[in-house]
Amino acid sequence: MLTLTENAAMIATTIVAQQSTQPDAGLRIHTSAGETDAPRFAVTVAPTPEPGDAVLEDADLRVFLEQAASEALADKTLDAAVDEQGAVSFTLLPQPA
Repeated sequence: MLTLTENAAMIATTIVAQQSTQPDAGLRIHTSAGETDAPRFAVTVAPTPEPGDAVLEDADLRVFLEQAASEALADKTLDAAVDEQGAVSFTLLPQPA
């Protein structure tokens, strides 16, 4: 199952809190149409999970994973950073052995 670094969890928690007042809201990761064969992923804030989503729950954060994204990211770790302009970037890393 996808794991999150401490940075990613903190940034995701902040994003969800800024964009939604729903108590069950979370960060949703889903596949995005791309022009290449490699899967592309999109990250949005959702009020609730979609039917079929896997749900990761932490004390302050819920992450909803679309089924295809859940399968593709099962062995990955999500990291995040904020640049000097305030833009957030997410990076997928292999999970430590």
